[in-house]
Amino acid sequence: MTEKNTTLKRKLIQTGGWHIAKRVAKAVPYVGTVVAIGLIGQSIKRKGVVKGVVNSGIDAIPFVGTAKNVVEIFTGDLIPDKNKKTKG
Repeated sequence: MTEKNTTLKRKLIQTGGWHIAKRVAKAVPYVGTVVAIGLIGQSIKRKGVVKGVVNSGIDAIPFVGTAKNVVEIFTGDLIPDKNKKTKG
């Protein structure tokens, strides 16, 4: 019968890896919030002030914004862009 020879160093690395993975998983929803806040200017340019702020506000809510973005992948924008002015 062969034994698995796990050293103390290997156990520490595995345990440390799980702790790091847990911390990263907890931070993921808030990374989306930071990205949404960073892109608020672009959203306002495309959608107008009120619609842009509402769109970015929804995107900044951790799990609601993710659900909205998943729906938008399949259906298109829930909050439409403002009309483009044509030069005459």
